[in-house]
Amino acid sequence: MPPFRRPSFPPKHAGKIRVLVVDDSASVRQTMSALLESDDRIEVMGTASDPYVAVERIKREVPDVITLDVEMPRMDGLTFLDRIMAQHPIPVVICSSLTAEGSQTALAALEKGAVEIIAKPKVGTKKFLEESAIRICDAVRSAAGAAYRAPVRAKAPSVQPKLTADAVIPPSNSRPMIETTDKIVAIGASTGGTEALRSLLQAMPVRCPGIVIVQHMPEKFTASFAQRLDQTCQITVKEAADGDSVIPGQALIAPGNRHLLLKRSGARYYVEIKDGPLVSRHRPSVDVLFRSTARHAGSNAIGVILTGMGDDGANGMLEMKQAGAFNIAQDEASCVVFGMPKEAIERGAVHKICPLEDIARALLEKSGIRTAQSAR
Repeated sequence: MPPFRRPSFPPKHAGKIRVLVVDDSASVRQTMSALLESDDRIEVMGTASDPYVAVERIKREVPDVITLDVEMPRMDGLTFLDRIMAQHPIPVVICSSLTAEGSQTALAALEKGAVEIIAKPKVGTKKFLEESAIRICDAVRSAAGAAYRAPVRAKAPSVQPKLTADAVIPPSNSRPMIETTDKIVAIGASTGGTEALRSLLQAMPVRCPGIVIVQHMPEKFTASFAQRLDQTCQITVKEAADGDSVIPGQALIAPGNRHLLLKRSGARYYVEIKDGPLVSRHRPSVDVLFRSTARHAGSNAIGVILTGMGDDGANGMLEMKQAGAFNIAQDEASCVVFGMPKEAIERGAVHKICPLEDIARALLEKSGIRTAQSAR
């Protein structure tokens, strides 16, 4: 495959994000194009049936973002991704089928430099297609933001109203819980969060507090993601199941397309897996997890908000602070996209801002667990 010319950043077409859709299925290319162009901040500059056709298209004009299938004839998506990243990175969003094999390949693509994973769109109900459009367009805008670190200023698209955590958990006037020695860590992440979580969880010792996590990711992918983390971490990492206990030395990751809520019965913390609408444009939503953590853990909680686009988690983190929790945000320099931490910081919800590599030590110290570094 011949090289293509280096893209120039920021994009020449600053008014819109120009996307190249690469997929061997004509119906998927058509559906993707229609969903992307439902957002008037996005323009589909072209489509390609395989990487060779994509290269010819890129020679004529370099896109701002590529959406890339991973299973294609002539050249697979991972090989194409390797070549893109070797020549000069263009932000890539992986478009994958909801299969166990597909999820493993998509996660490998994230490790190779892809920015986001989205589920391959299919024909469904009006509500399903509306939610797919929200997720796909948000993923593309996240990818563009990760590349340029600058917002695209354009007229807002016509989309469904952005719901708050009220849609899943009604507000409450209950008093914050009294602080005890047992801590719970609640983490929210989106774009760039898979690698940030890998770094953070690999630094957790087996005696760390119980951890609950929302990472924006499609269904079927979170189980594979949790399994990969479990193989490389000292702690146990698993996709959360309804009723799972939150225990020291274990991290529970919200299943894709389901909300994760923290609950408490006596001295036992456990999780509830719940359906519901998109909250802050996401399911699972960080706001839902953080509100439930504020309500059921209060001052026994430590909140962490990592890299990601948008404001999911900002309101919930403020509720956690008001309930007595201690909150940590990833700093801008170490974020792929600073959106979510920035929103939480601006709302006054954060106590401490840390580079990614310092977050583990900060939350362990707040939990009363001395680390080798803190003992020096």
